[in-house]
Amino acid sequence: MAPYELPDLPYDYDALEPAIDQRIMELHHDKHHQGYVDGANSALETLEQMRQSGDYGDIKGVERNLAFNLSGHVNHTVFWENMNPDGGGEPGGELADALEEHFGGVDQFKEHFSAAAKGVEGSGWGFLVYDHVADKPLVTMAENHQNQTPQGVTPLLVLDVWEHAYYLQYENGRGEYVDNFWDVVNWDDVAQRYDEAQNADVLGQHTH
Repeated sequence: MAPYELPDLPYDYDALEPAIDQRIMELHHDKHHQGYVDGANSALETLEQMRQSGDYGDIKGVERNLAFNLSGHVNHTVFWENMNPDGGGEPGGELADALEEHFGGVDQFKEHFSAAAKGVEGSGWGFLVYDHVADKPLVTMAENHQNQTPQGVTPLLVLDVWEHAYYLQYENGRGEYVDNFWDVVNWDDVAQRYDEAQNADVLGQHTH
């Protein structure tokens, strides 16, 4: 069994329309995400061969491939679950309280997140992550899948702004795509991720 496998979508390909077209979802999940899974598995195989042969001549390139493809796999796995046909609306509970405390409110958080997603240079992502060092949520971004993202964080809400995520439907209108994303956000999933991240002692620095 390969270590990494493509997860099933938790809904039908057309379930997120009109925010995201069926054809985009088919290509994005079946082709692009599968490509990252295959790339990550291939990198692991190559590293195993390197250990057996003792030849680490291309170690930098292979480790880069692993970081790129595995990050793509992780980000997409969270992305599919972050959305739901019955999504949208507003978060509640502890997540809403945290967004109020750390961003000044849900609307201010959405503005910050949207600005980050729209502002990615080239291909990348907008992220809401949990920072285990400061024990608080942060908005960050990534170029490609892995660059410019802090270490020691857990993804809570992610938005893919690679052109393959929206171009068939929105062409170069990334801003409209980002704005429509809020109509399908699965806040229950984000809240569950926030709760689990809050209670995880990832860095071994606290006992709660």
